[in-house]
Amino acid sequence: MTTETHCPYCSLQCGMRLAVGGTGGPRSGPPEVEPWDEFPVNQGGLCRKGWTSTSLLKHRERLTSPLVRRDGELEPATWEEALSYVAGRLVTLREEYGADSLAVFGGGGLTNEKAYSLGKFARVALGTSQIDYNGRWCMSSAANAGIRAFGLDRGLPFPLADVEQTDVLVLVGSNLAETMPPAARHLSNLRERGGQVVVIDPRQTPTAERADVFLQPVPGTDLALALGLLHLVIANGHVDEEYVAARTTGFDEVRRGAASWWPERVERVTGVPASELRDLARLLGVSERVMILTARGAEQHSTGSDTVLSWINLALALGQCGREYAGYGCLTGQGNGQGGREHGQKSDQLPGYRMIDDPAAREHVAGVWGVDPATIPGKGRSAYELLSALGTEGGPKAMLVFGSNIVVSAPNVTAVNERLDALDLLVVCDFVLSETAARADVVLPVTQWAEETGTMTNLEGRVILRQRAITPPAGVRSDLDVIAELARLVGSPVEFETEPETVFAELGRASAGGKADYSEITYDRIVEEKGVFWGEERMFLERFAHPDGRARFHAVEHRGAAEQPDDEFPIHLTTGRVLAQYQSGAQTRRVRDLTDDGAFVELHPMLAGRIGAVDGELVLVRTRRGELKAPARVVPTIRPDTVFVPFHWVGANRLTNDVLDPASRMPEFKVCAAAVTT
Repeated sequence: MTTETHCPYCSLQCGMRLAVGGTGGPRSGPPEVEPWDEFPVNQGGLCRKGWTSTSLLKHRERLTSPLVRRDGELEPATWEEALSYVAGRLVTLREEYGADSLAVFGGGGLTNEKAYSLGKFARVALGTSQIDYNGRWCMSSAANAGIRAFGLDRGLPFPLADVEQTDVLVLVGSNLAETMPPAARHLSNLRERGGQVVVIDPRQTPTAERADVFLQPVPGTDLALALGLLHLVIANGHVDEEYVAARTTGFDEVRRGAASWWPERVERVTGVPASELRDLARLLGVSERVMILTARGAEQHSTGSDTVLSWINLALALGQCGREYAGYGCLTGQGNGQGGREHGQKSDQLPGYRMIDDPAAREHVAGVWGVDPATIPGKGRSAYELLSALGTEGGPKAMLVFGSNIVVSAPNVTAVNERLDALDLLVVCDFVLSETAARADVVLPVTQWAEETGTMTNLEGRVILRQRAITPPAGVRSDLDVIAELARLVGSPVEFETEPETVFAELGRASAGGKADYSEITYDRIVEEKGVFWGEERMFLERFAHPDGRARFHAVEHRGAAEQPDDEFPIHLTTGRVLAQYQSGAQTRRVRDLTDDGAFVELHPMLAGRIGAVDGELVLVRTRRGELKAPARVVPTIRPDTVFVPFHWVGANRLTNDVLDPASRMPEFKVCAAAVTT
């Protein structure tokens, strides 16, 4: 039997077929991955992570029984024991300290149904405002900028395949060839038809190697680079004045702000030669269709929202947004990074991308939930602020974690671990004993992607359906079952559904009329159409989502990273991903066929020579928050003033800065000051 479903990893959500059984009877091993050529996003192509994804389904470390900590050790327990214990502690803490003493932390890999149910569970069953999710660390800056500029946030407002039809593609802080390899074919196809690829990154990544133009700025200076390009576009007379007048507002202030960013000043700030800046500005100005895509390299900064706005300003000045095969988009990272932020996991949002402080939104959602709008809590703490408050006076005393490995993925994680340990109760739902689960008081084993049905929304806003292909192991429950049973045990005023299609229909009603309206999408439509876009397939062609139909320019100014190099910490540290691993590595580090060499420190030969580092030998990286020892990788493809550490293993985020973007509350993962020694 073959089931059409989707890869469990990145936001491409590549289609695949899973073959179970055969002529010789049922297989004892995991399902076999087969290509699904008809699915439009990947047309049968998968990266090595996708091809090996089923090996986790029968992994020897798979949890099949709840674990409860007794006398300091996690020991097996029955589901009744574990859930009764959790519910009893939640009720007791709520009675003693109030509903906001309970926190919920979700994930950008949860299905839409789970994300929706989790938000409802927090606000209705627990009555707490304290819910957020790890997508706050992934998409929030681009989302904030998109809403401010266009009135709506959908990562890509057009199909990914449109990339092939533009004339110039600008990738800012994206290593697409390693983070979503099946999408890299679009770069090749674009170049074959005569288009050009521009990559902006402090490292000459495999994506940069495919580029026609490569700029290598100092980490944290992408905003200044965009201001410099806009300065030159204006000076060269390449602003689409007719478009700006007809479809935008606010350009005059932006024009004045760009006036002081002449090329030589930009060179001093970014390290990019003025001649390269002039060449790129000329290319953008004379090209008919330009597409600018940002990713985490540009967004995970304390100025991430403003940085994205600066690149949107450039695209708007060129008259590109709201045109076919052109404009601005964001390359979402996590599998359901788009859908995960649309239906209630974020501290400030309700389903349909409604804001929680909007009385009309509260009334609509309360009607679907069958509760009084006044009982829905208000805005809570953002993800890192929530973690920082754990166990403090006035902060949450208990936290439930779904779909997130905080101990690896949070910035300044040493401080976060102290807060996790200060909790009265930590409950983690996972399929293995992740680093976060290992610190928990209760661990609940849950189903994996191929063992359950549910929808995801990929980077294009295409809602797709993961279909159950196999039966989960005995002793494992779905997150929806866990949420529903806990809701019942804590005395929820309403029942929670556990059938995914029923939950999705309720999600549709709750999102109806919102910015992300799923009310016309059904499982049958998704199957028939191989994914359904919410909103228009290509957005903004006629008007933007602001009431007047116009896009907004926003004047922004370069401030630089919150932490600059100094005598004690003279080097820039940046972090990112590598080809064989995904996110915190809880999945991919357990796949035998994926390369797992552990953490490393990438540095330039000039820096290596200065400190006496030898390729393959240990070096010590220190920041104001912690230190990491790992083997050196000496390469000529990184800036001499920068080192790179991948974040898939415990260690990298002991180093990173937890300062937040004031608008998006995104931590500054991508740059901080460091010292490197042997």
